[in-house]
Amino acid sequence: MMIRSYASVPVLVVSLALAACGGGSSGGSSSPPPPPPSNPCTTALAAGDIPELTGLEHLPPQTTGKQSPIDGDPRGRALAAQWIHREAQLRAAGTPRADATAPAPAHPAAALDGDQGNIAVLQDQGDMILSANTFDLQSTGIRFSPSGSGYSVAKVDAAFRTTLGRQVTLGDDDSVAVDVPFSFPLYGSSHTAAFINSDGNITFEEGDNASTDRSIQRVLTGPPRVSPFFSDLDPSTGGKIFVNAASDQYTVTWCGVRAFGSTRTVTAQVTLLRDGSIEARFDSTTNVTDAIVAVSPGGSVATFTPVDLSKAPVSGDGAVGERFSGSAQVDSIAIGRRFFAAHPDNYDQIVVFADQRIIPPSEGAFAYSVPVSNSIRGIGLPQYNFTSDYGSGAARLRTVMIMDALAKYNENQTQKINGEFTSLAIIAHECGHQWLAYVQVRDHTGTVTNALLTSDLAHWNFFDDTNASFMYGHSWQDLGGGSFRSVEAAQRFSRLDQYLMGLIPPSDVPAFFYIEGGTGATTSDLPRVGATTTGTRRDVLVNDVIAAEGDRNPNAAGAPHSVRQAWIFIISRTATGVDASQVAKLDNLRQQFIPFMSQATEGRMAAVNALR
Repeated sequence: MMIRSYASVPVLVVSLALAACGGGSSGGSSSPPPPPPSNPCTTALAAGDIPELTGLEHLPPQTTGKQSPIDGDPRGRALAAQWIHREAQLRAAGTPRADATAPAPAHPAAALDGDQGNIAVLQDQGDMILSANTFDLQSTGIRFSPSGSGYSVAKVDAAFRTTLGRQVTLGDDDSVAVDVPFSFPLYGSSHTAAFINSDGNITFEEGDNASTDRSIQRVLTGPPRVSPFFSDLDPSTGGKIFVNAASDQYTVTWCGVRAFGSTRTVTAQVTLLRDGSIEARFDSTTNVTDAIVAVSPGGSVATFTPVDLSKAPVSGDGAVGERFSGSAQVDSIAIGRRFFAAHPDNYDQIVVFADQRIIPPSEGAFAYSVPVSNSIRGIGLPQYNFTSDYGSGAARLRTVMIMDALAKYNENQTQKINGEFTSLAIIAHECGHQWLAYVQVRDHTGTVTNALLTSDLAHWNFFDDTNASFMYGHSWQDLGGGSFRSVEAAQRFSRLDQYLMGLIPPSDVPAFFYIEGGTGATTSDLPRVGATTTGTRRDVLVNDVIAAEGDRNPNAAGAPHSVRQAWIFIISRTATGVDASQVAKLDNLRQQFIPFMSQATEGRMAAVNALR
């Protein structure tokens, strides 16, 4: 089978680190702090002609643009959920528990917690909706030094290295290879090839110019990475990037580079040293609020340590760093633990709505799913089990669906609220991610490929004839002569979907097709009815999927034909009561979803969503 180009849901070994004892001020009288040193970026930004590196090879530009998808790849969110929960522990108490790798105990029930009919109401106490963690390393220098299987982090002089080197011209979401003149050691491997990425980071082995969310999951599961300021930056609208590749150090500086769609800027510098140490420095003018400052081995097995860099010295195993966000963040593990503390452990999915926005705008997602466990073979996913983290001792929980603010949804079953999607179609889409859409296929040449999938390898691609699946693609009308028109989108679970969900045997899946080399869109574009394209029709049988993935196990005879859901409404910590009209709206959506799911699967799957 072809090696997948994405990282599988990894085995997690997670730890926490706080400031070491000692250090800091020695007390007594103190002199006034020295004036901040002059920054070489000030001169460089004011200069006219600056020597540039030429003849560089850029990665091919991304063609998907900065769309706002329904969600994105749920696999990496398993890691992100772990990181966020550990980060919450770090920020909450200031001292880690003895067993820092285990989730925190559930918070006691809040005053307004309780079941309102078949809706479980949970009031946030700062445990489920985490406050913003705005970037706070201005006028600071830090050094990551190799230590065991990870890094220790210490404060260093904040003054930038004065020799910036040559300018590297990068566009938005751009990446260019610039060799390191020495062998740089990182997590046991040595590198002489590096990629400078416009979004405030350096990667090894491959560049990264993706337009997807600058997220923890990308840092943990992508290529090996040094991230002085991983954020959505756009040097084409302001600022300059420099590299000084010398025999004893490799320094990249982002001078006054603007955030995408903003006038906020970042001035940061990172230096790779021959002994494997990494220095990062941040200017006082940096005012971008969202970033990840970290060092990561990437790959499919992630040991990681969230730290508070402002409290260095700190240390940890595996990937080490801090995630900064100017918006609140949801802790799905804390939600699960709060829910299961007062409810039986017999649910496959938790469906979470809130009385406020809980998905940061920077994530670019309308809603998303967090995978918790999978024991199914043949659907393109590895087997994994994080149920105990969520308080599911019976190991039944499969998915947590973060639907965001209830105000985004309506009870009109035909009104589209996001592209071609109605409210119920979006709920079905997130529900479907428990099984879909991850499979490879044997193509017409006999090669196993990702031809059916979008670039995130988690949705059907724009040019798939999916019978208007909730998981993207369309119903395509073949106009002949290599021309096609999309006539339906986001209407149902296709027969291929139903096979992968365990509802039908492969013999019930008819042939389908995808359009190879389609024009007028990319494979990752969101569905739109009325689109036209030209390309080559490639017919596919379900046996081509089975050839790539193996038989589904359990098969339709042994798989469950129902999905049990718990619907949760999170209310803010400042709420003084439960809004009965909002609970009624959510309960109406819950009730509507029961016949909707049955119809979408041709009567083969039941959504069981009453609390019990």
